[in-house]
Amino acid sequence: MVNELMKPIIAITAGDINGVSYEIILKTIFHPHILEICTPVLYGNVAIAKQHAQLLDEEYRTPQGVIISDARKVQEGKVNVITCYPDDTPLEIGKSTPEAGKASLAALKRACADLQQGYVHALVTAPINKANIQSDEFRYSGHTEYLSHLFGAKSESLMMMASDALKVALVCNHVPVQKVSENITADRIIRKLTVLNEALKNDFTIRQPRIAVLALNPHAGDGGLIGEEERDVIKPAIEQANKQGILTFGPYSADGFFGSGHFAHFDAILAMYHDQGLIPFKSMDMNGVNFTAGLNIVRTSPDHGVAYDLAGKNQASPQSFSNALMMAIDILKQRAMNKEINANPLPIPEPQEPENGREIRSLSEPKSTGYKANN
Repeated sequence: MVNELMKPIIAITAGDINGVSYEIILKTIFHPHILEICTPVLYGNVAIAKQHAQLLDEEYRTPQGVIISDARKVQEGKVNVITCYPDDTPLEIGKSTPEAGKASLAALKRACADLQQGYVHALVTAPINKANIQSDEFRYSGHTEYLSHLFGAKSESLMMMASDALKVALVCNHVPVQKVSENITADRIIRKLTVLNEALKNDFTIRQPRIAVLALNPHAGDGGLIGEEERDVIKPAIEQANKQGILTFGPYSADGFFGSGHFAHFDAILAMYHDQGLIPFKSMDMNGVNFTAGLNIVRTSPDHGVAYDLAGKNQASPQSFSNALMMAIDILKQRAMNKEINANPLPIPEPQEPENGREIRSLSEPKSTGYKANN
């Protein structure tokens, strides 16, 4: 368990070698204060990292790290690197290649294996190309779906974008727009709301979260004139969630909800599909964090992609990746704190027999005040 007295070991996957992943990683983990708060383990390749480093500012051109063969040999106070693919892996910066996809998957698999064994405490993933990583071993539409398969067999997972100003979660992750409606069911909405509510409590320390739910159709369906999902699916799900103790409101028409600033009155928002939630989120903050809620492990990532157009130009901002690393550390601490708070609760005492004629009351039984109200 991670506590304030130890530095968490954070697994970092290098992502697509031809995008901005190595750039944002190097700019983050070689910041002078990173080693004071965690022990980073980069799953990738030192030779590839050095080639990217030569394209950056002077302070990053000679990255200092230690190569280890096993996560159990992590050295605190240093940047650790686990080699996941050969030094001669072809590097074609700014291009999508099959070799880059294979390298991305190799790093991800190795990091996940160590996470499953408990050798590292959390996972921060740099961007991958969802097309070139596809193979017989990876047939998923992204990190979220892959990690849900590995770590979420007994629980529902949830894709959430988080920043200081806004938290947006999705009912449908990477689903084609034409298939969104058929994936919107009351049961699925309730499951997502349940995960979101628990994540806000346990991972972000919000004791009584207020959650807004967006409508699927324009004008929230206009009473069935533009669509029936709000009336037949979303509203019943909201009512059921409230019966379960989840403070849920809506459905709100997305344009007016964000345009009026109404979102500021809620702790989180559940959007029906990807662009409905992520366009307003990224319009407000391109330095947010993608957090996979609902899993028994902590995984975060930057809220952007491989950005081939910026690769190799020393123009990529590391802020979103840096925020992802910090959020992973914070969530680890929050989970550890909540586990400690809820551990070993005081037992409810059993009723006791009268002693020497004197009645011994249960602690749960109210004591009479001697005051009798007038009828």
